[in-house]
Amino acid sequence: MAKISSLNVRVVEGRSLPAKDVSGSSDPYCIVKVDDEVVARTATVWRSLSPFWGEEYTVHLPLDFHHLAFYVLDQDTVGHDDVIGKISLSREAIAADPRGIDSWINLSRVDPDAEVQGEVRLAVQMLDDVKGRCLRCHVLQARDLAPRDITGTSDPFARVFWGSQSLETSIIKKTRFPHWDEVLELREPPGAPAPLRVELWDWDMVGKDDFLGMVEFSPQVLQHHPPNGWFRLLPFPQAEEDAGGSLGALRLKVRLVEDRVLPSQYYQPLVELLMESALGPAEEDTASPLAMLEELALGDCRQDLATKLVKLFLGRGLAGPFLDYLTRREVARTADPNTLFRSNSLASKSMEQFMKLVGMPYLHEVLKPVVSRVFDEKKYMELDPCKMELGRTRRISFKGAASEEHVRETSVGLLTGYLGPIVDAIVGSVERCPSAVRLAFRQLYRRVEERFPQAEHEDVKYLAISGFLFLRFFAPAILTPKLFDLRDHHADPQTSRSLLLLAKAVQSIGNLGQQLGRGKELWMAPLHPFLLQSISRVRDFLDRLVDVEEEGEAAGPARALVAPSVTVREGFLLKRKEEPAGLATRFAFKKRYFWLNGETLTYSKSPEWQVRSSIPVSHIRAVERVDEGAFQLPHVMQVVTQDGAGTLHTIYLQCKNVNELNQWLSALRKASAPNPDKLAACHPGAFRGARWTCCLQAKRSVPRRGL
Repeated sequence: MAKISSLNVRVVEGRSLPAKDVSGSSDPYCIVKVDDEVVARTATVWRSLSPFWGEEYTVHLPLDFHHLAFYVLDQDTVGHDDVIGKISLSREAIAADPRGIDSWINLSRVDPDAEVQGEVRLAVQMLDDVKGRCLRCHVLQARDLAPRDITGTSDPFARVFWGSQSLETSIIKKTRFPHWDEVLELREPPGAPAPLRVELWDWDMVGKDDFLGMVEFSPQVLQHHPPNGWFRLLPFPQAEEDAGGSLGALRLKVRLVEDRVLPSQYYQPLVELLMESALGPAEEDTASPLAMLEELALGDCRQDLATKLVKLFLGRGLAGPFLDYLTRREVARTADPNTLFRSNSLASKSMEQFMKLVGMPYLHEVLKPVVSRVFDEKKYMELDPCKMELGRTRRISFKGAASEEHVRETSVGLLTGYLGPIVDAIVGSVERCPSAVRLAFRQLYRRVEERFPQAEHEDVKYLAISGFLFLRFFAPAILTPKLFDLRDHHADPQTSRSLLLLAKAVQSIGNLGQQLGRGKELWMAPLHPFLLQSISRVRDFLDRLVDVEEEGEAAGPARALVAPSVTVREGFLLKRKEEPAGLATRFAFKKRYFWLNGETLTYSKSPEWQVRSSIPVSHIRAVERVDEGAFQLPHVMQVVTQDGAGTLHTIYLQCKNVNELNQWLSALRKASAPNPDKLAACHPGAFRGARWTCCLQAKRSVPRRGL
């Protein structure tokens, strides 16, 4: 039985951040660290003191992690990024409430001497000889030290204190993973027993040395349990300075999840019961495992449950029956058609997750061209008279500031110029929509039609589908393209406002015009003629979307979550083969442009280069991170493949940041999910210099560490 800890982290938004740029604004982003190791980075929000990120991460943790930290920085195009502030959360604070933390937290100031990371390996002995007591401190090595130099490394040395005595090791140049293997001997000081303190410093030729961290052991520990092993570096003891809200605040959602996981065969009876539930009656079902899970799961747990169940049934080829089971339960207990799928029920959450897992390439194909145009053209558009900035309309008219009416007319023209292609792309996408999504919508359409057959409820079956497709899929993707991987960065304030107006219009179309002319946003009225024209086209589109032949899904092997011919990820990476002889690390990594689809991982010197190499996705046996110490480089992953002769090969790929690393890891793992014969273990290091950097074993075939 394995115990697994993970953190569910959502960096929601910030408020009242200080201005760091001459423009009176900032370009903030967040870095998330676990025990001083960077695990995630949000995108930058440009020109905002109240940024919205909305980015979520699931971080798998070591069982003994101590704290979680959030750093807010201001991105600068020239020079170093400015540190705005930080938030530190201890493991105890996170675990105190099983529901986790969901609140605004003030930022604190950052003290450089407190920003330490890494571990030091020591072996301490207390010896007695004719001269008295002697302390022998064997300083072996350190790992993952903070980079203090502009090169991204440090020049570390250790300083050992015992009472009034101190000794230093030699300086190891340009590394964050030094090996000293030096023994320092100190004689017992007179007076009361003294603690042992070991400090690590970065040597600087000019100026003062930089502090890297310390460990300290009491006299009692030295006497009874002399230290021997790896020890986490700590900052100098001091109270964290409270900025009193002057640095702003972050809204965070953090939840610690600790699970005990049995071998897979122990879950097989439960899996079989869940499969049987999905194929059985639903309307009056109260005792099946699926029905009980639905009743017991609430709030965030329901979201997690939906994600896991959708993946389980997709892998078994039974996603359709599963979604139909939940739909039948939802429809059976709904009396008012206006409330159908309006709550965050398990049926609603499961359909959302299903569409994200299966329909993301389809979403990109439909929306990406127009969303990219909005980002590139940066047009000023506004319909709300309370938000119009007439002084900015010189960008629209060279005759000086325009009237509200002129701004409104120009904005309507620009908005319809974007909405037209969006609607055209959606209504013309029937054949490109994944068949699994169309079948799920067909079942939904029929169940709703059976439950509400009256003529006055004619639109309910359309609204059920458009509620998921338009209101929970297309509109959110237009509103926050970064969260749907349509863009690498969040929009600037002006573009964000344009996207909001477009998302509102798409929502109105998805509601089939039922809310037009109602509510508080009557300033949207100039768009109503266009929206009303689009609604009949959308009804016809939905009819054609559900006009698909029924295909039975049979339980079988895992189904790929990546379409064979659709490119799901592409971009430049640095590539290295297993052991390029005679090349230094920085020369061994070659810049290549990569494309990934469900069949191949392809690369070449540039996007236009005609000569390309390919790795069949079916040959991939593992995709894992690589320890930074392997190449003294961050953000490296390994792709282990197996050729026809059964020989394993490894290529190493370096990404430019942790976000990109996580995205490539996720994409490669999804693409290779159905592959048989996956490796059960993998070295976290690399085989270099005739030995593994992680375990220092000289045999390439030495057993690998479990995944």
